[in-house]
Amino acid sequence: MLTSQPLSLYSFPRAIVHIDGDAFFASCEQARNPSYKGKPLITGKERGIASSLSYEAKAMGVKRGMRLSEIKKLCPQIIILPSDYETYCLLSKRLFEIVRRYTNEVEEYSIDECFADLTGLRRPLRMNYTMMAERIQKDLAIELGFTFSVGLGPNKIIAKIGSKWKKPAGLTVIPAREIHLYLEKLPVEKVWGIGPQTTAYLNKNKVFTALDYARKNEEWIKKRLTRPFLEIWKELNGHFVLPLETKEKEDYASIQKVKTFTPPSRDPVYVFSQLSKNVENACMKARRYKLEAMRLYFFLKTQDFNYRGAEIKLSRSSAFPNEIIRIIRPLFHEVFDPALEYRATGVCLFKLKPQSSLQLDLFGEVLAVEKFRKIFESVDVIRNKYGKHTVCLGSSLLANKSSQHLNERGDLSERSKFLLPGETKRKRLGIPMFLGEVI
Repeated sequence: MLTSQPLSLYSFPRAIVHIDGDAFFASCEQARNPSYKGKPLITGKERGIASSLSYEAKAMGVKRGMRLSEIKKLCPQIIILPSDYETYCLLSKRLFEIVRRYTNEVEEYSIDECFADLTGLRRPLRMNYTMMAERIQKDLAIELGFTFSVGLGPNKIIAKIGSKWKKPAGLTVIPAREIHLYLEKLPVEKVWGIGPQTTAYLNKNKVFTALDYARKNEEWIKKRLTRPFLEIWKELNGHFVLPLETKEKEDYASIQKVKTFTPPSRDPVYVFSQLSKNVENACMKARRYKLEAMRLYFFLKTQDFNYRGAEIKLSRSSAFPNEIIRIIRPLFHEVFDPALEYRATGVCLFKLKPQSSLQLDLFGEVLAVEKFRKIFESVDVIRNKYGKHTVCLGSSLLANKSSQHLNERGDLSERSKFLLPGETKRKRLGIPMFLGEVI
């Protein structure tokens, strides 16, 4: 149980840093165009809502998910940009490359954050753990052009608490002997991994702060909560329990593809085509990892942000979009209401399993599966060479022919407006910024 005494002779039995980009997408735009720095800015123009916002926009009262019409009334001087995920991904790769100069033990947790294990590197790098964290933070700011918040602690959860403690550009060091000083000020719902339902349950049991949670005995946690919450409890008590996932992702529990389109539509053919495109993209990813789905869920999102959908259990596992679309089609017409406008569709493949080996059967089904497998192997080769939607099903053709967003929401990002020498629309160089005219 957590006390004010150190857990070992050292402040850091393990030294884990968590690095978190400050307003990452908006900061990428400000770094690319210095005239945007110091000004309220949001990305997400193509979706009609704020996807990411600068700290200047936050100071004006803008919140993530707000509609553009509301934002313009609240902050008339706001800069509204379309999302440029290509640039964000390229800068994300640079982030991870910079951190790997110090250690190979890096977990790429999301596009704008990572964990890194610095344990045992004091002698090789000739600096203490705090100095390493400072150097990493400084290198990121200089080379990427915007700030990162960093937390240093004896495990992942404490490091993540540290990175959130002072934002933006904060560096919070939490040695094992001082964990309790931070937990006593932290509401339990702010602990990574503790959601609203668990928070409500803990509050009923007079657990309001992270320190209240850490001071419960182990049997109390085991009796009332599941294993992940026991792991959280152990890490709050300073133990290193959650390992860093440093290998490239090779498996998925589920695969989801969602696309918003504008303007919203009441046309069932167009909306179904958008859904079909999502199914193709999800199946493409499943085949890449040699996975097949036993269940799926599809949904339609209305203009007023309500969801209508259905869950489907497949008779056998599949990653073939033509099979899945054939099953979805009759249910789509049950879900679709022509009186409503729709702004997005989505599909989630789950109960994923490794691609099954084929055995001969009496009814020829295996031969049909083998035929589709060969067809889509060829389709995937063509797509990898010439572009993702070079070949598509007829049901997806309308979505692929039309722009995903029309009118002002269809504005292109800066990176996508220009082709550098040697580039095509499908093959781009790993350069995230455009700083001049191509002559």
